[in-house]
Amino acid sequence: MNDHALDGYHLSTDPARLDADLVHRWLSTDAYWALDRPRDLHDRAVAGSLNFGLYDADSGTQVAYARVVTDHATFAWLCDVYVCRDDRGKGLGTALVEAVADHLTPCGLTRITLATKDAHGVYEKIGFRSLVAPEQWMTLGLIDPGPINL
Repeated sequence: MNDHALDGYHLSTDPARLDADLVHRWLSTDAYWALDRPRDLHDRAVAGSLNFGLYDADSGTQVAYARVVTDHATFAWLCDVYVCRDDRGKGLGTALVEAVADHLTPCGLTRITLATKDAHGVYEKIGFRSLVAPEQWMTLGLIDPGPINL
């Protein structure tokens, strides 16, 4: 996928099109899971991920972002989903996550996972659900961020 029209917006996976400064500012200053994320750490995360930018069709301005860590075969982790504060309430977050899921469908992934503290309703609209057997999941917290920072 390179560009898709989305009711006045364009979705792109082209990393060259991302507004790297803007995305870093959004996440490091306004996203509870990434507050104060250093720029070098952010850049490494972006470089190792499949990135999705959502852009206003008229101005070309980036209005949303999401990234996926995946092997393109069995597993994907959706993270850093962010919609600009001025563009919230328009269904862009839901549309963005639907587009990400559609993009990954041909890979035949067993699962796409994510973690959220407060946006369960957004993801449930698309079909995400709580873990059926959370006791089967474990994490190795090399740097334990606690329950707030995902």
